[in-house]
Amino acid sequence: MNSRTELAPAVASILEAARERPGGDGVVDVDARSLSDALARAEADGRVPVIAEVKPTSPTADGTRDDDPVELAEAMVEGGAAAISVLTEPSHFGGSPESLTRIREAVDVPVLRKDFVLEEAQLDVVEADLLLLIVRFVDDLEGLVAAARERGFQPLVEVHDEAELETALEAGAEIIGVNNRDLARLEVDLETFESVAPDAPEEVTLIAESGVSTPADVRRMREAGADALLIGSAIMDHGSGDSDVTENTRRLVHAENEADGAHT
Repeated sequence: MNSRTELAPAVASILEAARERPGGDGVVDVDARSLSDALARAEADGRVPVIAEVKPTSPTADGTRDDDPVELAEAMVEGGAAAISVLTEPSHFGGSPESLTRIREAVDVPVLRKDFVLEEAQLDVVEADLLLLIVRFVDDLEGLVAAARERGFQPLVEVHDEAELETALEAGAEIIGVNNRDLARLEVDLETFESVAPDAPEEVTLIAESGVSTPADVRRMREAGADALLIGSAIMDHGSGDSDVTENTRRLVHAENEADGAHT
């Protein structure tokens, strides 16, 4: 694991739990739905490409949502989400592989498995279209990227700074997420994406992660070069258990249309 910076206690606890979780019983073989096609469809439809996240809770959330994960995912797709991210980490995020399987059966958009995968065996827990790999936490990133692709996954490689971006590119990453939340203090700064994005090659699919809460944030990240945005808390709205997930999603995916309207 890369340990250039200290980790917040919550992150260290998540990693400790991840090390204890077993892998799957056999090697999975995924027939993946294309993320690039899904993002292109959103763009053609006039929607901001948003990967909406089913996240029951998190160490930084204000509360917990106990809704059926499938109903949440379907509501996000109804609101215009181009893809769905599903937390499968059980101890700190309330997720499960079973929820991802149910969601993937219920929706027709790509589904990302968001978890803390540290070794190859942990790739085989559940079938998904995309799989998150976090540079900071992985010893053999190139090996895991290759192993994920061998199974049919589209690996989404997450970085936090320019050095990690270089590591991701050297490992062959084609889909890269820049996380605006720092791992030491868990603070969010949208300037993180703005500082890293200029160094990403044009052919890379670049995703802004964390801290996008308003249509203005969406426009800011898009102007900085985001091909898509991964948005969880602003859609789930953990502080309000009955918040309208469909409307929350719709408000963000149409952020650029709202801006156009403001100038007419």
